[in-house]
Amino acid sequence: MIRQVAILTIAVMFYVPSLVAKDVESMCPDLVTPTATDHATAPGKRVRQTNKNYAGTEVYHLLYLPTDWVKGKKYPVIVEYAGNEWRTSPGTVEGSNLGYGISGGKGVIWICMPFVDKENQRNATTWWGDVKATVEYCKKTVNRICTEYGGDSLNVFIAGFSRGAIACNYIGLHDDEISSLWRGFICHSHYDGVKKWEYAESDRNAAAIRLSRLGNRPQFISQEESVDATKTYLKSAFPSGNFTFQDLSFPNHTDTWVLWDIPERKVIREWFNQVLKE
Repeated sequence: MIRQVAILTIAVMFYVPSLVAKDVESMCPDLVTPTATDHATAPGKRVRQTNKNYAGTEVYHLLYLPTDWVKGKKYPVIVEYAGNEWRTSPGTVEGSNLGYGISGGKGVIWICMPFVDKENQRNATTWWGDVKATVEYCKKTVNRICTEYGGDSLNVFIAGFSRGAIACNYIGLHDDEISSLWRGFICHSHYDGVKKWEYAESDRNAAAIRLSRLGNRPQFISQEESVDATKTYLKSAFPSGNFTFQDLSFPNHTDTWVLWDIPERKVIREWFNQVLKE
C-alpha cells in the first residue's frame, strides 16, 4: 500500500506540471489590453462613445484608434462582441480582447460593440438585449466610424468570444443589410446553431437562414481544446463554407489567449492578414 501511494505521488509530480503548461493564463502575456477611458479619441486610446440617438443613456461602445492612426488614411476595422457575464468575462464592452490581440494595437480600428438593452437603456451583460436595437446600433456605428475615422468599409471584420462568437452570425447575419458589412468573421468558443439556447431562434432551422447569408466569405473558428463540434455541425449545415478551424491547446474559456505570444495567435494573425490581401 505504501509503495502504491509513493508511485502515485511520483506520477502526480510529473503530471501536474504538464497541466499547468497547458493553462494559457499561467504564462506571462506580452500584450495588455488598454483600459477604457472617457477621454477624447486619440491614437492608442480606447475611449467610450455614445451615439446621438442614445445620448443620456448608459448605452455605449468603445472605440480604439491604432497607435499609427493618421487622419485621412484608411484602416481595416474589427467589430467585437463580448461574452456573457461569467467567470472569465464581465459581459461588458470593456471585457473584450480579441481585436487588440489580433492587431497588436497597430494598423486596425477596433470597435467593442454593445448588446443594447433598450428597455433599461443600457448595455446588456447577458445575451442580446433587444435584437433589433442591437443590430441597428451596429449598422449605424460602423457606418459613422468608417466615415469619421477612416475605417475601410471594404475591410470590416466581426469578431466575438463565447456569446460574442454566436453573435457573429446571430447578430452579424441577422438581415441582408448588416450581413453586407463584413469582410470576414472571427468566432472564438461557441457557434450559432451548434447548440440550442434559451433565447428565441437559437434552433438550427433559424441558424440555417442566417448562415445562408454568409456566402463564400471566410470565417476563422476556434475553440479551447477542440473545435470538432462546430466542424461536424458545419460539415452538414454549410459544407461549401470558407472555414478555417483552429483547436487551442489549453482548456481556458477565455478570449485573452490573443494577448500571449503563442503559436495559435500567429495563426490567427496570418489568417487576418491573408484575408486583407485577398
